[in-house]
Amino acid sequence: MFLETKSLSKKFGGLTAVNNVDFTVEKGKINAIIGPNGAGKSTFFNLISGFHPPSSGSIILKGQDITRMPPNKIAEMGIARTFQTTNLFEQSTVLDNVVVGHRLRTKSNLLDAVLRTKRLKREEEQCREKALEVINFTGLEKVAGKLVGSLTQEEKKRTAFALALATDPEIVFLDEPAAGVNPDETEGLAQLMKKMVDKGITVCLIEHKMQMIMKLADKIMVLNYGEKIAEGTAEEIQNDPAVIKAYLGGSASA
Repeated sequence: MFLETKSLSKKFGGLTAVNNVDFTVEKGKINAIIGPNGAGKSTFFNLISGFHPPSSGSIILKGQDITRMPPNKIAEMGIARTFQTTNLFEQSTVLDNVVVGHRLRTKSNLLDAVLRTKRLKREEEQCREKALEVINFTGLEKVAGKLVGSLTQEEKKRTAFALALATDPEIVFLDEPAAGVNPDETEGLAQLMKKMVDKGITVCLIEHKMQMIMKLADKIMVLNYGEKIAEGTAEEIQNDPAVIKAYLGGSASA
C-alpha cells in the first residue's frame, strides 16, 4: 500500500473534526476528497502532512508509520502540500519562492553559509536548476522574474504547485487548487495535475468544483461531519444516495 490512514481521528476539544477515517491513496492516480464546508477535509490533509497530531489512528506511507512525524520529516519522506490560500513570499520573485522548495534536499548548514563553501555554492546552483525546471513544467517561465504579489490568482496557484514540486515529492496534496479561478484556468490546472501524474507524481486533492472532480479523479472519498460516507469512482459517487443527500444536492454543479 502506498499511503493509507487507519481509523484516523482528530478532536478539538468537544468537536470531532475527523472521525475514524480509513482511506488509501492509490499510487500514480488522481485521488480526490470532497464534502460540504466543515466536513473535515482540510483537517484530514493537516493530519497527513503533520501540521496537526491525530487524536487516534495511524498514517502509513510505503509501510512506514509516519503518524507522529513532524512536517519537515514528512516532507522529506516525499509528501508535499499546498493550501487553500497560497502561502507564498509576496515580495519575492516566482523563482526565489520556488528555489526555497528544493532547500529540503540540501545539506548545507550555517557554517557553510558563513564560509561560502563549495558545498553551499553547488547546492545553491542545484536549487536554482530545480526551480527553473519546475517553473517550466508548470508554465510559469514568462513570470519567473516577477514578484508574486503582482501575479494573477491562477499564476499564484501555479507557483504553489511549483514550490511543492521543487521538493521532489512522490505525492502532492492540493487543497482547493482551483478556488478563485475561471473555467478556462480551472481546465488548465486540471491538465497540469494530469501532467504531474504522467511524470509519476501521485495527486490527492480537495476541491468544490464538482464538474472538474468528476472528470478528473480516478477515485473519490466523500466526508461529511468528519466521517467517510462514500468512496469510489466518479460514477459510483454521483449515484450514491448518501452523497446526493449530503453534498451534491441531486446533481453535479460547476
